Amino acid sequence: MSAEPVITDSDVHDDGSVGCWCCDTRDVPDRMVHLGNHPEVHLCLRCAHFVHQQAWQIEDEGRGGPAAFARDRFRNLRAEVMRRGWHQNRFIGGRLRWLGKYLP
Repeated sequence: MSAEPVITDSDVHDDGSVGCWCCDTRDVPDRMVHLGNHPEVHLCLRCAHFVHQQAWQIEDEGRGGPAAFARDRFRNLRAEVMRRGWHQNRFIGGRLRWLGKYLP
């Protein structure tokens, strides 16, 4: 991952930003995550965190123990909160979204 990202003219928009390959959010290249062997791939920070959580979940599928069990419970709780729409509640939604950034 030490290679410098190669940004082609087709990747750069008029304002000098590049688009996220996942959600098409635009930001400057320095604020995007670049994949080592694929420097043309840009991920915004939000999508990079999501990909990290998904990778952690795949790793935990083959593991046992209390830490993997706790992370699985937190994932189930997060899914239930989102299913019920509590993360959009004007009273507790902000606190739940803040807490979600720090939980697995």
